[in-house]
Amino acid sequence: MMTASTTILEPVLVLVGPTAIGKTELSIRLAERFDCEIVSMDSMQVYRYMDIGTAKASREERGRIVHHLIDIVDPDEQYDAAAFIRDAQAAIAAITARGRVPLITGGTGLYLHALINGLFAEVIVAETVREQMRQRLEQEGRGALHEELCSVDPASGARIHVNDTQRLLRGLEIYHATGIPWSEHIRRQQLTGPPAVFSNMLQLGLTCDRTLLNEKIKKRTFKMMNDSFQKEVEFLIDQGFRCGLPSMQALGYRHMCGCLDGTWDRDTATDALVRDTRRYAKRQITWFRGQADLHWHEAHCTEKIFRDVDLFLQKRAGPAHTRTGLP
Repeated sequence: MMTASTTILEPVLVLVGPTAIGKTELSIRLAERFDCEIVSMDSMQVYRYMDIGTAKASREERGRIVHHLIDIVDPDEQYDAAAFIRDAQAAIAAITARGRVPLITGGTGLYLHALINGLFAEVIVAETVREQMRQRLEQEGRGALHEELCSVDPASGARIHVNDTQRLLRGLEIYHATGIPWSEHIRRQQLTGPPAVFSNMLQLGLTCDRTLLNEKIKKRTFKMMNDSFQKEVEFLIDQGFRCGLPSMQALGYRHMCGCLDGTWDRDTATDALVRDTRRYAKRQITWFRGQADLHWHEAHCTEKIFRDVDLFLQKRAGPAHTRTGLP
């Protein structure tokens, strides 16, 4: 694993975008053309036995291109941004040591943010939470808020004085926004260390017409629900992975669980999944649009993407790192 504060000089590619836009297919093509190994940046594809509902690359595709961070934990194990940083850094180090280019791809924006900016930087507090804390400060006073902080986060309560209004509010904001004490966030940051510095990274974002994306989502959802997805979920349940697990409450899995327990019929569950997936894609787009370093491309303009990657590798890495099949 890379040491803390490592500066990564070798080129690293990133490909992100909303669900169903075509990241998997394009990542395979990029990897074949530019001698990449793929590092999955998907919070669900880490789980074994969860293939159809997470839209993993097929066994054939994974046979063509080396993939990392797929099928590495069981569905009842915890996996979070701290684990992703650790595993992604290890994968990147191994890939670059082999003289290949890491291609990080997926739709979990928080993982990318944590990898580049550090784990603690992922703590984003909504303005509604901030306003609620400010109102409570006016109504209840510092003493009451400090007492609450000591209750939910004793370590932070011990180090933050009752009159330190800024840190007092910050501690409660973080707790109410994430459910995790500020002191625990700090502990996790210390475990992972400062983020690696990527001095040679190209971040690509895929976009397309919203109506087209919605149709892609609908088509993929219907195919999934009519495929062997029910058998996959039944197998998971038979293996003891109950529907209440966080992994089993993900998109698709909670909908199929609803079918199996009689909450929904198949058509209702399918319609709900289409709706919820579209909402998720909208949130992904909003998140990625806020990332300043992303270079956006229409998903169908693959030749332009290939040329931009080729140009990046030639300019940034030099001939030794350039992998191209372009004329």
